[in-house]
Amino acid sequence: MKTKDIIILRELAKKLEEIAALPQQEIVKRQWIQLNKLQPERPMFTIDQICWHEMNVDDALTLTCENPFYRQIEMDLRRQLYRFKYLKDDYVYEPVLLVPKTVIGLNHGMQKEEDVLVLNEDKEAIQAHHFYDQLETEDDLEKIKVPDFYIDEEKTKRDQEMAEDAVGDILQVIMDGVDFGFDMWDMIVEWRGFDNLFMDMASDPDFIMKIVDKATEVHLQILDRLEEKNLLMKRRQRIHCSGAFTDELKCENPTHPKAKESWTYGMAQILYNVSPQMHNEFEFANAGKWYERFGLGYYGCCEPLDDRLEYVKKIPNIRKISCSPWVKNYERFAEELEGRYVMSHKPAPAFLVDGRWNPEKIRENLKMLLDASNKYNCPCEFLLKDISTVSNKPERVFEWSRMADELFRRQ
Repeated sequence: MKTKDIIILRELAKKLEEIAALPQQEIVKRQWIQLNKLQPERPMFTIDQICWHEMNVDDALTLTCENPFYRQIEMDLRRQLYRFKYLKDDYVYEPVLLVPKTVIGLNHGMQKEEDVLVLNEDKEAIQAHHFYDQLETEDDLEKIKVPDFYIDEEKTKRDQEMAEDAVGDILQVIMDGVDFGFDMWDMIVEWRGFDNLFMDMASDPDFIMKIVDKATEVHLQILDRLEEKNLLMKRRQRIHCSGAFTDELKCENPTHPKAKESWTYGMAQILYNVSPQMHNEFEFANAGKWYERFGLGYYGCCEPLDDRLEYVKKIPNIRKISCSPWVKNYERFAEELEGRYVMSHKPAPAFLVDGRWNPEKIRENLKMLLDASNKYNCPCEFLLKDISTVSNKPERVFEWSRMADELFRRQ
């Protein structure tokens, strides 16, 4: 079984090695570097967070390895090869295999308590969650604490040996750390539930602030330990689905990067429901404590930020700001960024589903977003992401990519 699996992985690894050697990889990498230093050669675009279970074409994504660990490597390699053949976005292919270190107990002293409703049994299916309140009183805040997390050295060593044994002479095997951003509010929602959280934001905001302050304090202490234990991500190719290549962050020791030599990202999607002033009070001050620890930052996700950009721009070291499909005025958004940030457009993935699929409308939408950025000389990128379904028609994503490529490479 092991020999059969290794033969499969080596064939895939050699294909990735060939792709990574193409001159276009250095060209695209340079273009990301220029965008990220606010001197773009053209708009960049990526496709990510894909409903892979609907995307298989000609068995390109069908897994054939039997060993569970090798199947994970096979899935990663097949998805990269698939992306190169079909998606054709601005992904940079490198002769590298990233294998995560096995970290045990990395939490904030708490586990989710929830009910989950699953649309189907597919592991990538859409899920609905109901969270139980674990922070009913101030005494409960003691539950939020720095965990005694550690590396499972035995499993990490075994994984490295297996990966090296399979493809180590073809691809560089890197045992990488964790992807750790500032998403306090995603965790707080899981600890309290939506209803309890919003009721207390209105009736007992001081209690909510104590939760946020405690969670932020613990989050920063965890960051200290991640640095100490050499568990920060070493090979940061992307930051929140966006290209992260830069020549502005110099790492003294690439085998042990520090936060100040790295990108970070953060969001508070649930707070789009409150006023900009409340958003500032509950999020941005604490976010500043996090971002000042890093070299460069990306802020935002699906939440519209157009009415609260004045606060986002005060966060230290921000370089990219998310511009979600729910933004009301894209030109105003671009104007407020003043050319000092990358405008990170998020075209609506809903255009890919039955009843919404209209290539001409998609092209018009992309051009409208691009024109808004160009009007105010705002560096921009386009991230098609959060693709929950394509109505089992993966060719729609391919066509979206062709339209984006045609539009952006002419700039």
